[in-house]
Amino acid sequence: MSPQAIGFAIVLLAAIMLLGKYLRVKVPFIQKLLLPSCIIAGFLGLILGPEVIGRLAEPLNLGWLAEGGVFTADIYEVWGTLPGLLISVVFATLFLGSRIPSPKRVAKLAGPQLSIGVAYGSGQYVVGLLLALLVLAPLFGVSPMMGALIEIAFEGGHGTAGGMRPAFEDMGIPEAADLALAMATVGLVSAIVIGVAVVNWGVRTGRTRVLKQVSEQSTAELRGLYSDDETVYAGRMTARPGSIEPLTLHVAVVGLAIILGWILLEGIVWVEDLLWGQPDSLWTPAGEDGTTLLGYVPLFPLAMIGGVIIQVVLDRTGNTNLLDHEMMKRIQGLALDILIVAALSTISLTVIADFWQTFLILSVAGVAFCTFMLLYFTPRIVPEFWLERGIADFGQSMGVTATGLALLRVADPDDQSPALEAFGYKQLAFEPFFGGGLITAISIPIMYATGSVYIVLIPMAVLFVAAITAGMIYHRGVRAGRWTDPASEMAAGQR
Repeated sequence: MSPQAIGFAIVLLAAIMLLGKYLRVKVPFIQKLLLPSCIIAGFLGLILGPEVIGRLAEPLNLGWLAEGGVFTADIYEVWGTLPGLLISVVFATLFLGSRIPSPKRVAKLAGPQLSIGVAYGSGQYVVGLLLALLVLAPLFGVSPMMGALIEIAFEGGHGTAGGMRPAFEDMGIPEAADLALAMATVGLVSAIVIGVAVVNWGVRTGRTRVLKQVSEQSTAELRGLYSDDETVYAGRMTARPGSIEPLTLHVAVVGLAIILGWILLEGIVWVEDLLWGQPDSLWTPAGEDGTTLLGYVPLFPLAMIGGVIIQVVLDRTGNTNLLDHEMMKRIQGLALDILIVAALSTISLTVIADFWQTFLILSVAGVAFCTFMLLYFTPRIVPEFWLERGIADFGQSMGVTATGLALLRVADPDDQSPALEAFGYKQLAFEPFFGGGLITAISIPIMYATGSVYIVLIPMAVLFVAAITAGMIYHRGVRAGRWTDPASEMAAGQR
């Protein structure tokens, strides 16, 4: 494929993204759902492609649509490769530009929040794998590994689901990527609908500490635009453009983080080959083939570690201000938007139709579990401002971090509770493992390499019980006056 064709495919993707934004601005129904423009654009790409319009070519006697719909098959081939590339950019930027606090401070400020987050992540594995073992495998012949898709799709979101496609293909289960992307869409829409309903219920029943009445969002908010009287900055200039464009500097550092991640990945694969990955390795019995495990781990969690290494070096050398976290978030947002549009546009509807029972059962179970976590366990773990602090984790556990923050803005529009800061600190300890972190990346490879889902199910069940128990003990300690909740002290200080 020529470089011109690749470039044209990206230009077309940008045009579809702009059309998605136009629909968000103009269509009230879409505005009420608070759907991100990239999701709308992704559905447009899917409809215009071979899975929808392309299937109408024969009935309509329009042969030119048969290969790739409105676009060509080459265009969709380029789009299909983008998620696996861009997911590393998304994760490499997570911690760049923001000083990494000590684990002690993170634990002190975000203890209950972390308990809830870990319970969401580990519990999604438990629910999904149990359903796969007890229902999906015996009734529909589905691999029990598919139970891990709840965490990958809900906690990880579209970015992780799309980025995992190369790993799924290497393990011989390419259909998992399409199912995960479809489930991620169900999770995101359900999070918004259920989350807004819970906030309204909380206001009516007096369970919200901040909001006393639900105010309608402004026209600008519904359209996803800033009003003329709002001044919002995309980032801070950290270098003089005469020496290097600040955006160029930040993109270069992201590239370095990904390179460090690649070096780490190659290193652990080399160690695996040396120890057990090859027939003649140290721990492989004579006459037996090696076992590949770490070779299936995708690059993106290692790119995140590469970003952490760079940030730690900057912090230790007094150069923290060299990078701006808001600028990194803009790079992350651009990569994530392109990733989501490309991933949704290339979903195989045939796969979803073939595995519709799996898709339906796992989607319903994931939504039910997350809703139960919000309404039952969150009030019993978070001592103060439970709805404000819990709604952000609920949104993240069923979509992306932006969904959680959008729901938090509904529940606490003026940032009067400690929810935002506590949620941010929790992310520092949570993101490296769940929602696209190390656990998400290695869960299915471990099950594939060992041939057993119990190697993930049992540790996740133990972790889920431990997270819930620790959170409830902390809650009772605060209620009994044995210690104070730092987040509540923060709120008192703000007031």
